[in-house]
Amino acid sequence: MFRKFVLITLGMALALSACSSAGNETGELIKIRVPMGYIANIQFAPMYVAIEKGYFREAGIEIDLDYKFETDGVALVGAGDLPFAVVSGEQVLLARAQGLPVVYVAAWYQQYPVSVVAKSELGVLIPQDLKGKKIGLPGLYGANYIGLRALLFEAKMNESDVTLDSIGFNQVDLLAAGEQDIVVGYAANEPIQLRARGIPVTEIRVADYVQLASNGILASEKVIAENPELVRAFVGAFLKGLADTMADPEEAFKLSEAHIPNFAELDADVQKQVLETSIEQWQAERPGYSDPQAWQNMYDILLEMDLITESVDLTKAFTNAFIP
Repeated sequence: MFRKFVLITLGMALALSACSSAGNETGELIKIRVPMGYIANIQFAPMYVAIEKGYFREAGIEIDLDYKFETDGVALVGAGDLPFAVVSGEQVLLARAQGLPVVYVAAWYQQYPVSVVAKSELGVLIPQDLKGKKIGLPGLYGANYIGLRALLFEAKMNESDVTLDSIGFNQVDLLAAGEQDIVVGYAANEPIQLRARGIPVTEIRVADYVQLASNGILASEKVIAENPELVRAFVGAFLKGLADTMADPEEAFKLSEAHIPNFAELDADVQKQVLETSIEQWQAERPGYSDPQAWQNMYDILLEMDLITESVDLTKAFTNAFIP
């Protein structure tokens, strides 16, 4: 059974219910394609809930969720081709460093969702235990890589203290087959999948050691300047879905079924664990709020990694102006 997460005050609920409509004067819905950056998954339950409960339609928006891996949401938003995308925090700063006019307008995850997962017999319990070890991860890019480097940084270690093995998105299968002993993945995915297979693992969560800007909603400077009510309506509808998901995970689980292919064939217990772990990472006193310190920490990590070499104005990278 899910635990109930009732995190929204009456005032918050009223503020969300009052979000503006983005539809035009004829009542037609604005159609918006949103790159999600991953396949259809229970982790996207807040979006599914907002769609199923009509929150986007009430806001004058018709949503098309785009799961294509080849879709570069950041580039499309930066070019003004799309108004929104779901992205991780480091992508925002990397884009700003390249001159892309993008702004993070709502935090979805309050905890960076990446973990290092190891076979229990290795006794890997803290970041320092990784020294001298080989670690499998999808590649030297993306949230998995950033999260691992953040752990090493906090442990006063360098990348040279470990051996990194680019293995693609095969962490679960390769560890289960004995071809990897330590992998990097998402806290709401790989460790749950491995334990469901009966493989005992330990887990080091990045969020337990450092607060970093995490996954959320990206918008273009263009849409913010030209149509702020669309941004407010989109964020408001999404946050209503997020609030409902946290308050009633059982309902959210049922509403998500229509959006996930072959959902009935998946292990329900595993999927519920994935959702529950995700909810832990979404919790906040003020859902949607971006913590400036989390952005500063992310910026410092990217500088340390030499992924950013020039100054980035953090005040322009994110905003809380659209959060109730």
